Amino acid sequence: MKRVGIVGTGTMGRTVAAKFVANGVKVSGYDVSPACVEKGAAAGISMCASLAELAGRSDWIILFLPGPVEIAECVCAEQGLLSVLPAGAIIIDMCTSSPQNTAAMESAARAAGVRYIDAPVLGRPASVGKWALPVGGDAAALEEVRALLDFIAAHVVHMGGPGSGHKVKLLNQLMFGAINSMTAEMMAVAEKVGIAPAKLYEIITASQAGTVSNLFRELGSRVSEERYTDPTFTVSLLCKDVRLGVEMAEAAGAPLILGRTIDFLNKASCAQGYGADDTAVMWHCVKNFWKEQAA
Repeated sequence: MKRVGIVGTGTMGRTVAAKFVANGVKVSGYDVSPACVEKGAAAGISMCASLAELAGRSDWIILFLPGPVEIAECVCAEQGLLSVLPAGAIIIDMCTSSPQNTAAMESAARAAGVRYIDAPVLGRPASVGKWALPVGGDAAALEEVRALLDFIAAHVVHMGGPGSGHKVKLLNQLMFGAINSMTAEMMAVAEKVGIAPAKLYEIITASQAGTVSNLFRELGSRVSEERYTDPTFTVSLLCKDVRLGVEMAEAAGAPLILGRTIDFLNKASCAQGYGADDTAVMWHCVKNFWKEQAA
């Protein structure tokens, strides 16, 4: 197995690294956050002091970065990956990003003799090994890294050219946003009409109705416990993802109806100071909005 480098050793980066290490893969890492450097080292990742050092230890580089700006800086900056990676290396972009940015990264990488594929994660950290990875870019590069990706995903599917994987991820995030927003509004309405959100969650999840998704189970549980400060997924990240999905749709001549409303609620939640909390907290944003309207 080739040597693997991970840029971004936050929750997802460490989750992936743990799977690789457990399967005998040598993993190096790089992160600008001192806290993530410390946690990465504790997770068995050999942390590097620079991208150049990481490139020297790695044949394949996986990216887990917040979004397009950070990805472009990491890949194309003066001291970015393309300035230090040897020809033939492969960059696997597992972030949530814009397809346009991905296509630009792939083009720049190809000019430098480096392969670049996008393989964003469909799945929560706890379900690693069962994930689905929609992949865009060079099919031959995918086949070269497929055995590695099989450690973390049950389904790895080539979707098309550069950015195709990220198109699928943004569509998925629009649906995530819809379930999250409707759960937030429903919980707020329940309280308003005298039904305790925890009791509502209890009876709906017991029903085995078609409305009960795994995401609703997680969100409802957090609302019932008022547990938001140990986020599985933050409001600010969902806000970014849905915004990218709205932009993608509108660029394709498909202006969104529900998507714009979801985008508004996400942005309002960030404006109210909930950006660092789990997305389940957004029912408080709905209640705050009602209070403002009544004032």
